[in-house]
Amino acid sequence: MRIQSSLSSSLLFSSPLLTGLASASGFDCQNIIAEGYKYDLYGLNGVHTLYHVDKTEDYIVNTTYVLDICKALGKASIRGDLKCGTSKNICGFQYKYAVDGSEEISHAFPIVGLDPMGHGSKDPEVTRLKGDGQEGLLVKLAGGEYLDKDKKKKDARAVIEFQCDPDRSGLEGLASVENGSSDEETRRRLVVREGEGEGEGEGEGDKDKEKTDPNDGSDPSRSLQFESFGPADDDTYVLKLKWRTRYACDNYVRDRKGDGSSHWGFFTWMIIILFLCIAAYLIFGSWLNYNRHGARGWDLLPHGDTLRDIPYIFQDWLRRVINTLQGSGSRGGYSAV
Repeated sequence: MRIQSSLSSSLLFSSPLLTGLASASGFDCQNIIAEGYKYDLYGLNGVHTLYHVDKTEDYIVNTTYVLDICKALGKASIRGDLKCGTSKNICGFQYKYAVDGSEEISHAFPIVGLDPMGHGSKDPEVTRLKGDGQEGLLVKLAGGEYLDKDKKKKDARAVIEFQCDPDRSGLEGLASVENGSSDEETRRRLVVREGEGEGEGEGEGDKDKEKTDPNDGSDPSRSLQFESFGPADDDTYVLKLKWRTRYACDNYVRDRKGDGSSHWGFFTWMIIILFLCIAAYLIFGSWLNYNRHGARGWDLLPHGDTLRDIPYIFQDWLRRVINTLQGSGSRGGYSAV
């Protein structure tokens, strides 16, 4: 039985338990293993948005996709009056407008995620891309549902193709949620108003505007690309995305660890060399004192007297510091005779 209370869901998934539940669902973006290769996609974490516009003679459909592949969306799954579910990883927010302005329909639908109580599974499937110059991952995630045109519930899922691109972090062209959502309503209205059959010239200008919009899923400069959303052969609705990033390269994790170990190796070797120098000094000095002076015990150590006096030297130094601090705090003046 699902609890539909938004308050209960918010309280549950605002806690640190949410991350653990998401990991328990079978997909951990920081630890992906495919055919012996390890991938870490945590560099792509965070809430990202992209949108896609479909136009027909009668309607303009603007769909905004909000996703976070590493953890649940939380508050980002709520946009205005539309709620998708705080336990979801990918949500769609669809706005459908009649060209003549007579009708406006909006609804939200989950594509990937857990149920409202954090149970279930996203049924992850990870496949390593190889051959024909390809390198990367194909990730399939489920857990959503979509109402088709006949108002029937259909399962929804996402297929994300992470393509290896050493020159891209994967965040190029992605706007933050705050920047993306602040003008969302204005952008939707603008698309509708400019698309209300005001001439072919303006329609072409509208298309150019959409192509240059930094949040448009078809902008080629963006690392995250919208491919399609629609019914598949198995009667489910599938969102297809392409994501170019260095984190999808086969050897990125291995090479990054190698770079990190080389930096730490310098300090490690410096400490080892320093230790060896001190050890050689003590051993050589002890051997010299034994052979020259027949020393035993503490007398074997070079500068043994100084080493034995270190505690007393430290006490004297500490006493001087205390006396200095106490003396600096006293007030000057004449003392009574």
